[in-house]
Amino acid sequence: MNGWRRKGETIVAGFEQQEAAVLRGLVSQLEDMLTARAEEAPQDELAELTGIRTGPTESPDDPVLSRLLPDFHKLDPDNPTREDIDSAAAMRSLHEPELLDKKVGVAKIVLDTLPRDGGNVRLTFEQADAWLGALNDVRLALGTALDVTEDMPDELPEDDPRAPHLGVYHWLTWVQETLIQSLTS
Repeated sequence: MNGWRRKGETIVAGFEQQEAAVLRGLVSQLEDMLTARAEEAPQDELAELTGIRTGPTESPDDPVLSRLLPDFHKLDPDNPTREDIDSAAAMRSLHEPELLDKKVGVAKIVLDTLPRDGGNVRLTFEQADAWLGALNDVRLALGTALDVTEDMPDELPEDDPRAPHLGVYHWLTWVQETLIQSLTS
């Protein structure tokens, strides 16, 4: 990939077959995780009548999902009150379904616009925004799984099991960065 570039009202890039396979694999895994979380939502008869969906009241146990679906109401870790706990649960229940829909939706746009065998990708500005969201989610997920920190070196020792995956993380960062640059130029 040579990076994204703007051609009039279109954002264009070319992906090699291996690059497309890696990106499609990561986005597909993310979509599967988010879809599974959405399917865990409690079934609510009132929601079926009103059309207002509800989600789980507790944060995901999985650290990656927890990073992608943060709490909507922060608790005071030193003094969580019952009222704050209830408020956090209610906020999650009300807003998580919409957040999941959004995240799964942007993943689908990437999968729909990125050829399986690589090749050129031509995006509208709206699709490019969806790509930015999906790339950000994939980077957050991978960064959480790899325990990426600000003080982590750009390269890890060869015997570190995270070393090959850190290269993918850096590549995703570059893909996202060039997409932002093409949108803002």
